Amino acid sequence: MPNYQLVLASTSPYRQQLLNKLAISFETASPDFDETPLDDETPIELVKRLAIGKATSCSVSQPSLVIGSDQVCVINGQIIGKPLNRATAIEQLSAQSGQSIQFFTGLALHNTISQETHVRVDTFTVHFRQLSQTQIEHYVDKEQPFYCAGSFKSEGLGIALFERLEGKDPNTLVGLPLIDLVDMLAEQGVPVL
Repeated sequence: MPNYQLVLASTSPYRQQLLNKLAISFETASPDFDETPLDDETPIELVKRLAIGKATSCSVSQPSLVIGSDQVCVINGQIIGKPLNRATAIEQLSAQSGQSIQFFTGLALHNTISQETHVRVDTFTVHFRQLSQTQIEHYVDKEQPFYCAGSFKSEGLGIALFERLEGKDPNTLVGLPLIDLVDMLAEQGVPVL
């Protein structure tokens, strides 16, 4: 059995913090992959393709297990991206107020020796409180969630936006399904415990 290096195909500090929870050593690499959605691609197809693309596009020099992950937010059947600015964040949160929103997170684990890539998709549902315009603007100004799918940081003040959360793994909502990752690593002979 090769001695695998674990590589996170992401420069996201949020995903790095999540992976640190497992107390295993890993490197990070920047994926070289076009993340543009394809026409008529479903949310599940999109996050699978992006997770696989990220995991397989990193250049690594030794036997590695490369983790790729990507997430989309879906409001009323529409895929919503990162807001990137205040106005769009307010618009997204206004649309989510009082609604139930789904997040799809794709997780891929690529073995550079066997060239096999395993992929899973975890779904998480967020039930938003009914929010006033003032609450939304206060939240956006305080936390500035411009680079977060859905315009919130659930690991921070964003938790105050929700009535309840529904899903298998709360880490999925931040962007890296750790419960699935532990299973996938074990399948590759790399137990976390």
